[in-house]
Amino acid sequence: MKKLNVLVVDDSAFMRKVITDIIEDNSDLRVVGTAKNGQEAIEKIKELSPTIVTMDVEMPIMDGITALKVIMKEMPLPVLMLSSLTKEGADATVRALELGAVDFIAKPSSIFKMNTEDMKLQLHEKLKMASKANVKSKHVFKPELTASDKKVFNFKTDANVNNIVAIGTSTGGPRALQSIIPFLPKNIPASILIVQHMPPGFTKSLAERLNSLSEITVKEAEEDDILLPAHAYVAPGDRHMKVIKNGNVFRIKLTTDQPMTGHRPSVDYMMNSLAQLQIKNLTGVIMTGMGSDGAEGMRNIKLSGGVTIAQSEESCVVYGMPKSAVNLGCVDILVSLEGIAESIIKAVGV
Repeated sequence: MKKLNVLVVDDSAFMRKVITDIIEDNSDLRVVGTAKNGQEAIEKIKELSPTIVTMDVEMPIMDGITALKVIMKEMPLPVLMLSSLTKEGADATVRALELGAVDFIAKPSSIFKMNTEDMKLQLHEKLKMASKANVKSKHVFKPELTASDKKVFNFKTDANVNNIVAIGTSTGGPRALQSIIPFLPKNIPASILIVQHMPPGFTKSLAERLNSLSEITVKEAEEDDILLPAHAYVAPGDRHMKVIKNGNVFRIKLTTDQPMTGHRPSVDYMMNSLAQLQIKNLTGVIMTGMGSDGAEGMRNIKLSGGVTIAQSEESCVVYGMPKSAVNLGCVDILVSLEGIAESIIKAVGV
C-alpha cells in the first residue's frame, strides 16, 4: 500500500512532535511536514501536496477555521481537526465540519494523554478513513435560506405525534444534516430523531447549530423528553437513544447499554426501538458515514411498514452506511443529499 502523506498543523512544537510520532508509528502513514499556523499550512500544502492534513483550531496569525476556508475553496483535500473538549472547542469543531473538514479528534484534557493506545488507534483509523473521503463533492451547503427555500405546506396540525423520522449518519453527517433539517417546514407533523456519531459535548453544539439554522426546534435529547411535532432530538454522545410509548405519548430513553457495531449512540439501536412500536408513519433515513451502523435498523423499519431513504453515493463524504443498507435490499428511495428533505416531507404526508 502506498503511504499516506500527512501534514501536521499545530502551534505547539511539543504537540507537533507528539502527533508526528503517533502518526509515524503506523507503517501506512508518513508525516511529510509540519506547520505552526494556518498561513504556514496553506504554503506547505502548495509545496508538499499532502494526502491529508491534521489541523489545530486555535493558532496565532491564522487560526484553523480561517485556514480551512481557504483550503476547501482553493485546494480541497481531507482535513482532520484536533479539537479541545471545551464548549468553545466543540462549537468551533461543528463550524469546521460545516466548512468541509472530514472529521475530528477530541484532544484529551492533558497533553500527556495524547500518547495512549486508544488515541493512537483512533488517529490512525481516522486518518486512513479521511484519506478516502469525497471532499470534492459538487454539493454546496447554503447556511442562509432564502424566502424561496422556505416552502409553506398545509399540514394538518395535531398535538399527537403520528409520524417519526429516524436519521442516522456519521462521517460527513454534521454538514449533511445542515442541508436537511433547515429545509423542513416549521409545521411538519413529525418528530425527527437523529443519531450522529460524536463524543459527549459535541452533540450539544451540533444541536444548537442546527437549531439556529432551522424553523423547527432542534435540541440535544434528554431523558424522558416527550416527542413533539416539528421538533428534532439529537442523541447525546456516548448515550444510546430509544423511544418508548405510554398511551399516546412517545418518550425518549437514554441508556449506556453496550455499543452496537462499535458505536454509542448507535443508529441501529434507535431504529430497532422504533420498528418495534406501533407507529402510524415511520421513516428511516441513512446518510454519509463509515461502516454499517443503521443497515439492520433500516431493514427493520421497512419490515414494520415504514419508508426508507438513503443518501446516494455521489453526494456522500463516505458511502459506507448507505451502501450497507442498499446491499441489504431495504432502501425504498435512493436520493442525493439535496433531495432528502423533500423525500422526508413526502413520506410524512404532503
